[in-house]
Amino acid sequence: MNESLSENLEEELKEEICKIMKRLFDRGLVSALGGNVSARVPGANKFWITPSGVFKGELESDDLIKVNLDGKVMEGVMRPSVETPIHAMIYRKRADVNAVVHCHNPVTTGLALAGIPIQPITAGSAVVLRKVEIVPWALPGTDTLADLVGKHIDGARALILMNHGVIGVGYNLLEAETIVETLEEVAITQFIANLFKKEIPLIPEEDMELIKRLYKV
Repeated sequence: MNESLSENLEEELKEEICKIMKRLFDRGLVSALGGNVSARVPGANKFWITPSGVFKGELESDDLIKVNLDGKVMEGVMRPSVETPIHAMIYRKRADVNAVVHCHNPVTTGLALAGIPIQPITAGSAVVLRKVEIVPWALPGTDTLADLVGKHIDGARALILMNHGVIGVGYNLLEAETIVETLEEVAITQFIANLFKKEIPLIPEEDMELIKRLYKV
């Protein structure tokens, strides 16, 4: 790839990471210092990630850090997110993934803690989320958590980290953002429905199969 073109693509990625971080903050899916986003140019063995200890609602491109797939800092002056090992693990395991979004979705996380799985209650959830895996508890920022994510990420678009938050992955940043936002949307809908009815109507299995064929999911 032309070096100038590659640089332009990376600058666009960095700007989009900052925009997404602000949107997630405005929606209450990340806190002032919590949550992280990363992205890479398709096929690259390095990625840009948000910094640790910096207000997430007003990030700028120069705040981001470039690291390789071993988590070693290649560019940037700030400290990369404590969850860099998770992002690196996903990129190593999934050549099809070019963006990772980690949020602290309150309702999704709460339902998981209550032992309530996210279910296909809307057409959107059936198309976007597929099966949502739950990753057992491990301390944030540790290789143990990264290894657990690595064991659950194969074929998944969304993960729930027990007692922690969620992860959405995608071919690009918009797809990964859509995953975490859809997770919370479905979780809120499911929570409200459960207030009034114990057994929630699900999309019929035959229609789930049809959706998979129609949307190639």
